[in-house]
Amino acid sequence: MRQVQTNQAPAAIGPYSQGIVVNNMFFSSGQIPLTPAGELVSGGIKEQTTQVFKNLQAVLAEAGASLDTVVKATVFIKNMDDFAELNEIYGDFFAGHKPARSTVEVARLPKDVLVEIEVIALVK
Repeated sequence: MRQVQTNQAPAAIGPYSQGIVVNNMFFSSGQIPLTPAGELVSGGIKEQTTQVFKNLQAVLAEAGASLDTVVKATVFIKNMDDFAELNEIYGDFFAGHKPARSTVEVARLPKDVLVEIEVIALVK
């Protein structure tokens, strides 16, 4: 088992790692729309989802994986009314690859963000 840590994504805001590699599988912690410096991005669901994907790309790369090797994504969204806009950005990042996915509306997310996404991926 190997912990994944990169300064290209925000540091964990609690007692956990950005992700873990076990054998050839990568399990990310949920990524929220913080910049690598820890600042919340401004804007709505589109801007926040874009930053989440930038963070996911960084931790995936550090793990030796990529969005192309994601097998499962779990999306936590604060308001299901934002689903269509989230899907638009999600589809841009997973343009040719469609991993399995669950999407759940939640009452509240860390730092009151609008979206959090975690992934499971194969390590190259």
